[in-house]
Amino acid sequence: MSSGTVEQTPRAGGTLPIGERVLGLLPGRADWAAVRRSPRRDLLAGLTVAVVALPLALAFGVTSGLGAEAGLVTAVVAGAVAAIFGGSNLQVSGPTGAMTVVLVPVVQRFGAKGVLMVGVLAGLVLIALALARLGRYVRYLPTPVIEGFTAGIAVVIALQQVPAALGVTDARGDRVWAVAADAVARFAAHPRPAAVAMALGVAALMLLGARWRPGVPFSLLGVAIATVLAELAPVDLVRIGALPQKLPAPSLDFLDLGAVGTLLPSAVAVAALAALESLLSATVADGMTVGQRHDPDRELFGQGLANLASPLFGGIPATAAIARTAVNVRAGASSKLAALTHAVALAGIVLAAAPLVGRIPLAALAGVLLATTVRMVEAGSLRALLRATRADAVVLVATFAVTVIWDLVTAVAVGLVVAVVLALRAVARSARLEQVPLDQGEHSAEEHALLAEHIVAYRLDGPLFFAAAHTFLLELAEVADVRVVILRMSRVSTVDATGAQVLGDAIARLRGRGIAVLLSGITPDHDQVLSALGVADELRRAGLVFPDTPAAIRRARTIALGNAPADAPARLLGAEA
Repeated sequence: MSSGTVEQTPRAGGTLPIGERVLGLLPGRADWAAVRRSPRRDLLAGLTVAVVALPLALAFGVTSGLGAEAGLVTAVVAGAVAAIFGGSNLQVSGPTGAMTVVLVPVVQRFGAKGVLMVGVLAGLVLIALALARLGRYVRYLPTPVIEGFTAGIAVVIALQQVPAALGVTDARGDRVWAVAADAVARFAAHPRPAAVAMALGVAALMLLGARWRPGVPFSLLGVAIATVLAELAPVDLVRIGALPQKLPAPSLDFLDLGAVGTLLPSAVAVAALAALESLLSATVADGMTVGQRHDPDRELFGQGLANLASPLFGGIPATAAIARTAVNVRAGASSKLAALTHAVALAGIVLAAAPLVGRIPLAALAGVLLATTVRMVEAGSLRALLRATRADAVVLVATFAVTVIWDLVTAVAVGLVVAVVLALRAVARSARLEQVPLDQGEHSAEEHALLAEHIVAYRLDGPLFFAAAHTFLLELAEVADVRVVILRMSRVSTVDATGAQVLGDAIARLRGRGIAVLLSGITPDHDQVLSALGVADELRRAGLVFPDTPAAIRRARTIALGNAPADAPARLLGAEA
């Protein structure tokens, strides 16, 4: 058996009962077998990830609006639960920048309790998605959509850090870019160079240090140096503030069943983001290893439980983190023990070093996130997509713009809609109506001339569906000066209701002009659609639908050469005249 987690196969002839489905989402023997394989390496990997995750957890907690404590709690509680119940051996979960982008407006509208309620509701939505076995469908997201919203998230997170990086605490605005602009205006009126220097210094140390020594946790080193300088230098910098020296006790005081209807749209948005980011992160982790394969439904289930547990302790909604997961993989992790160790190590930091953590300047955390946003953007990949096709460029730019101007979930929806419309346009253009020559057979020169004048055969290639149907109708309606038209259908890839109706309309128009229409090569699947809509019923009754083209040509010749009854086309025409 592979060391990775494998997807469950549905029972033949139907879906699994709900009880078996739930059992299939719980940890199994394979998970614990992987833990026993190389525990020492997993423990070291978990400690490495904890060092990287600490400043990120603090920064994302502050950025979300609920404070650094909420970020730490989320990393500990959600990180542990998702590690145990998730569908990937390598995934590391906790607060992320993408999630803070969605949570900031929730905090502004509903306050801290609203965020906790949204987390619980999002957890329930994720569990429902897992039970419905919908995790596998994330693979159908187009690459330009993924790259567009990733770049958009990076810009939004960077804009969120502008107030802290400038030392401004009272910036206001309805959107993140408006808040950043207000912070810049306030900074211009009352400059605070110390905060700017600290944020840029930490960011530069992380970016340059990663090129020099990739294995060194320069984020933690930069925060530590900044904190020491802030303590020694006579500068006024905003700090994280006091943190509790233990995890908060679980509480349900935030529950408000009456607010479910109001908060549900936000919860669905949070759940959609958690599902999207977690499954993408798991896919990336699989690609970085050999023999690992995540179970998308179990991953959704684990993230759902994590988001149910985190709010009980005051944590924010969580998701898998691509950056921390990548660090985990590079550090040699091979089982869930590594991610669990990361959560336990962060809990130890909360218990042992809370007073020291509380002295960290917010500008230093802003620098950490500014460097993180730079790393998030793959400039080469973006350039390649922009040069690939015009459609890819449009989808990428649209998703990016909507992410920055509005929000992430809207951006994904817009990106998908644009991608689908452009894809349908491309597929519709692939549909062709091509005139093809007839086999001359054993006929005299006079007969060949007569056939050339009175019979025309068209081959339909590609899909005949709503996006291509109008063009098909216009092309076929231009046929003139013939007695018989043969429509060869064997190369039609698909037919939908609109395409079938347009085909019937085209046949009726041709017959209405005195042109006999013959069909050949209709597949059983297409025949089912045509029959259901009553298309070509009159042709069937008249014997003008043929299994292959040669048979249709033979009948067409009898009509064109006058060997068929003279009123045969007329009888056909009279049916719909």
